[in-house]
Amino acid sequence: MMNRPKRIAAIHDLSGFGRCSLAVILPVLSAQGLQVCPVPTAVLSSHTGGLGNVVMRDLGDYIDPALAHYRSLGVEFECVYTGFLNSEAQFASCERFLDAYPEALAVVDPVLGDHGKRYRTVTEEMCDAMRADVITPNRTEVALLLGERYDDGVLTVQQARSLLARLAEKGPSRVVITGAALQIASGLVNLGFDRESGKYWYTADEYIPAGYPGTGDLFAAVLTGGLLSGDSLPIAMSRAAQFVGLAIKTTYSYGSDARYGVMFEPLLGELLRPAAPGSYHLL
Repeated sequence: MMNRPKRIAAIHDLSGFGRCSLAVILPVLSAQGLQVCPVPTAVLSSHTGGLGNVVMRDLGDYIDPALAHYRSLGVEFECVYTGFLNSEAQFASCERFLDAYPEALAVVDPVLGDHGKRYRTVTEEMCDAMRADVITPNRTEVALLLGERYDDGVLTVQQARSLLARLAEKGPSRVVITGAALQIASGLVNLGFDRESGKYWYTADEYIPAGYPGTGDLFAAVLTGGLLSGDSLPIAMSRAAQFVGLAIKTTYSYGSDARYGVMFEPLLGELLRPAAPGSYHLL
């Protein structure tokens, strides 16, 4: 029996202001009873969504020496969880990190683009699927990973299943697509596929007419924590969707500047509650 919390190597950027990336991931996973070891890929004064001239320091030369240090100490990780990568070199470093811990759950949040556009630092080579057990792309990242034209239209059940299955064919055993419009549901939903069971799922929440940065990071972090704690895929998706939905509703009620992200801090105790089983549906 393990005499310590499960341990996660979180390979993401750190934005000092705006509630995203490691600033969200560290408290959320810690609140779920997991030990997070941050491996920053870059340090930014804030996220890049409308907060002026961002100060950024690339940490591309940090990941490999950090890995070597952890290996020399005999540090083990039950999960390697990757996010924003600033270059192809960092992509290769993450591959080495994953190779060093082949038994760890490999969670890849492929931070490649949004709103139909690839991020400036992302190359076509970086759009190749990294080895992963779980991936959490948005609709733009789905198109980039599949090499298809971006389309944010409403999906039929058949189209949603096709996207999930074709992503799973690239290697991941569990695929979750965030922020999709589905013909049989109102608002935006999250779509999931578990290759082992062959089942498709979706979670839906009440629509709020606002958009906030960092909600994808929040969703993926809660999802990862749920999976590591023994949740099934639909339960982990429900837990993540419920928490993000509550954070959005809370923030919207206060009229907070959307650029500042969602007010999740007062809600961390909610992560200790069981997910409501009625909040997920078969697709």
